[in-house]
Amino acid sequence: MGTIWLGVLACMYVCYAMPPDKMRALHIIKTRSIDLNNAYGLAMESRLEKSVEPTGYKLALEPYLEDGMFKGRIEINITVLEETESISVHCAHEIDIMESEVLHRLATEKEFKSAPVASVSSDPKKPILTLRLKEAIPKSSVGLLKFYFKGNMETASTEAFFKTTYMTEQEVERTVVATQLRPNNARRMFPCFDEPAYKTPFELSVVRPRSMTALSNMPVARTENITDEPDAVWDYFERTPPMSTFTLGLIIADLKLLNDPIIYTDKNGNKITLRVWGRPEYLQTLEGVDDKFKRVFDEIASFWQVSLPLRQLDIVALPNYQGVKPADNWGLIVFKESDLSNRGYLQLAYEICYQWLGAFTTPAWWSDAHLNKALVAYLSAEVAFKINDGSEMEGKWPMTVLYSLYYEFSKRYPHSRITGMKQETASTKIELLFRMFNYTLGVDTFRNGLRSFIESRKFKTFTGDDIWNALNEAAKSSGRLPQDLDIRKLANSWIEKDRLPLVTVTRKYEDKTAQVSQKLYLRERPHDVPDADRLRWWTPVVMVRADSLSFTNATPVAWTDTDLTLRDLPDSNNFIIVNPEEIAPFPVNYDEHNWNLLSQFLQGSDRTKIPELTRAKLLHDAWNLAYAGQLSFATALNMTLFLKEERHHLVWDPIFTMIDHIRRHICPCIDDKFRAYIRNLLTPLYKELTKEVKEDEENWKKNLRSLSKTFLCRAGYKPCIEEAQEQYAKWMEAPTPDEGNPVSNQFICPVFKWGTQQEWDFGLQRVINFPSSRMQSERTYLLKTLAGCPRDEAKIVKLLNITILEGNSNFTETDLFLIFSMLTGSPQGYTSLFQFLSNNWDVLKEKFSSKTNLWDSLIASATSHFTTQDGLEMVSSLYVAHQGEFASAEHIIEKSMRNIREEAKWTDTNLPVMSKWLDWYLAQN
Repeated sequence: MGTIWLGVLACMYVCYAMPPDKMRALHIIKTRSIDLNNAYGLAMESRLEKSVEPTGYKLALEPYLEDGMFKGRIEINITVLEETESISVHCAHEIDIMESEVLHRLATEKEFKSAPVASVSSDPKKPILTLRLKEAIPKSSVGLLKFYFKGNMETASTEAFFKTTYMTEQEVERTVVATQLRPNNARRMFPCFDEPAYKTPFELSVVRPRSMTALSNMPVARTENITDEPDAVWDYFERTPPMSTFTLGLIIADLKLLNDPIIYTDKNGNKITLRVWGRPEYLQTLEGVDDKFKRVFDEIASFWQVSLPLRQLDIVALPNYQGVKPADNWGLIVFKESDLSNRGYLQLAYEICYQWLGAFTTPAWWSDAHLNKALVAYLSAEVAFKINDGSEMEGKWPMTVLYSLYYEFSKRYPHSRITGMKQETASTKIELLFRMFNYTLGVDTFRNGLRSFIESRKFKTFTGDDIWNALNEAAKSSGRLPQDLDIRKLANSWIEKDRLPLVTVTRKYEDKTAQVSQKLYLRERPHDVPDADRLRWWTPVVMVRADSLSFTNATPVAWTDTDLTLRDLPDSNNFIIVNPEEIAPFPVNYDEHNWNLLSQFLQGSDRTKIPELTRAKLLHDAWNLAYAGQLSFATALNMTLFLKEERHHLVWDPIFTMIDHIRRHICPCIDDKFRAYIRNLLTPLYKELTKEVKEDEENWKKNLRSLSKTFLCRAGYKPCIEEAQEQYAKWMEAPTPDEGNPVSNQFICPVFKWGTQQEWDFGLQRVINFPSSRMQSERTYLLKTLAGCPRDEAKIVKLLNITILEGNSNFTETDLFLIFSMLTGSPQGYTSLFQFLSNNWDVLKEKFSSKTNLWDSLIASATSHFTTQDGLEMVSSLYVAHQGEFASAEHIIEKSMRNIREEAKWTDTNLPVMSKWLDWYLAQN
């Protein structure tokens, strides 16, 4: 809610208008909506036999709100595909089937006849219910399955058919009943064919309290009184279009409309009613959401130009809904109150886009979920950018996902720790591929292909090939793709590898040509990935030339998965840029002269003729390639010279990562020079950002100011240290310093790094004396900075003596893990820890003899982060001196020595170059 409220009355308003998930909650609810971790597991799920298929559901529900249970009956129309003596449906073990019946008839017959059920059994390991019949039902028959059942609503989570409660401002408890059936929770509510491909119409009816509102996928067709229940009514909803079971939605709650419904007419003349719902006391907080809703819906409907076959689309701010993501039922989207009331557009765009891509057409199986997510994510980001210039994401998309992808895929072993990360990065990579095709095929061709795709797959399911084939047809018909290529082949060359390429462009200036080659992009050493030389990607070669500088044409000069010669290039006075604007997800290296041309141009007055995203790319590529050993660090550091005049936050964004990575890698021998470089680099920016600080300024400016100050403080910027010590003194002078910390966290690390021993000792005592009544997270932060910030060995050794050798009871084993981890963040830290280990080997070996995890953590933290030949000799000497004594950590120190050997080669090559460049730079500044 952004505004600062003053006065008691205003405070009271904010308190009662806050969402219940931020207020007093009657349940502590934890849940996970479908994500790509789930999808990976679901892809392995057993499918139902294909002897029958559903053609329609008629579901009647009687929820008992006070008891948290429900009764129901369902009729499932089926078609018999193969003669069968058994019929299986999904049904959770918690659902109690009270009665079941099977009817059937031939297509030529009018009347149904009974098919006697011999037995009803539930698979003990799977949520599958099987009806075994006394006689087989012939192929091509039509049938009717009837079940009477009951079950309990979920109260520990907001998934499946759940009940939750919240308190009004008058301290009245209210009940909410709703569904979140994604991904396969329909079976926990009623017997069904709970697979995405079974898209059938639903006819839903439900009993609700007369005073409450019931919402579902379709409008209420009629409401009937219940003779013996005057306070309850039956709502009968209109028949839905064909849809998957998990898109069925239902809410029963005390809800009111926000303003009047919006009647939206799309470009095909189709009308759909858009409505926003919330609890009465929260509606004021939702003001403006309906306008956002209409704006986003208009953008997405205009993109697809295929009408949603719905009468209405409701979005609901549901009290105490705790799902990680909204419940995206078809025609009924359920948000956390706090999510719907925020000012952004991205999540709203995502959920509305899903109404077409996910509900109207659905992935054929969970293995295609990542593709669905990728396309929805890309289109949503485009919509959010178009509406508010990307301010919600501070303009950083696609950098927000692209840079993390570069780092993950450039490891020797991507996803080595987190299996689920593989699914997320796969989806992110495909999202960037859609962006690539939008650029290279052109906006019109890309849109036409996707519109054709969704038109052909409405009310159906799809696979990746359906999307790629539709884009391919559009590309061929518009002439935007060579006839010997197809989109599917291009896309799969990226999708099938958990890697990214590095493209190198080496110019031959005398004949105005350039050789384009590609190889696996690796940052981590050693570069010994198996079969790396055989990996190939179909890359678009999009080029910008300095002699006709324009960034409007993204048509590739060529698509290639092999070496390529570019001809008719500009002369040696003019640079080229390949893959501008990060059109495709790969970094680009050049010959030294082209890099120097780029550096010189960026230092000139025409710098902004290169867009900010491309300026950021050039910086990011240069230092990452230097870090990977593919480019001289002198060249990479030359690329930072233009930052003296640069003020766009996107261009600065990769610099802070560069500083942090290099700081962790260099030896103390050039540490002072590197810090001086950082101070020279950041001081003009920081001074400009602090000239005029406004309360309502953009987030990017606040973040850039904070980052520049943090990194200046780390680099020993004197005004920062003085300010930090001045603020810290207030704490030291406080009469009861253990009762609370009056100092902002931003001042603590500079004091511990550059301040006196007395100041550091004061912080140590605050950790030792930390009262249990205060937030433990404050103690954790203080301990992290005590260990991770100092550059004086004496402070580090004192902390290790107290916590380990003296065994101070105020420090736990968890604290020791934290200390070890923090000491790996700087050469001073891990070098001091190594010396402490060497000097106290016998004591530490005995102390941790029965604590394998701590021992392993100590050895890893003390030995694995050296990057020089001196460091290798130190670790090797320790290994020789205590060979056979490392026990469980034997493999850890052996791996450390292998890695240090590789890093030392990098250091021997790059540190002299870096040192020489820093000498030159500091002489100039």
